Amino acid sequence: MAKKKNRKRDGKRARKGMTQGNGLGFGRLLPKKRSDQFLLGLLLGAGASYLLSDTELRGKLIKSGLKLYAGLAGGFEEMKEQVADMKAEIEAEESAA
Repeated sequence: MAKKKNRKRDGKRARKGMTQGNGLGFGRLLPKKRSDQFLLGLLLGAGASYLLSDTELRGKLIKSGLKLYAGLAGGFEEMKEQVADMKAEIEAEESAA
């Protein structure tokens, strides 16, 4: 006779396995209990609302964000120029050969 499975316990195992991690490695950093998750969300929300409500601090955040964006955009443009130079060198070598 086949052994019967306890369906309730198997369901809990399946759900528990799904909540172990989200694939990004944050599973151990985030709290497991709902009350702890609520408190963490409350703290993060309060911090975000404070940062966004302070006009001077918000201006500094926007300026630093724009500087970061400009730096990234400049880096991509430089990389595009280097790729174009490499393509031109390859075409020059192929036409000379």
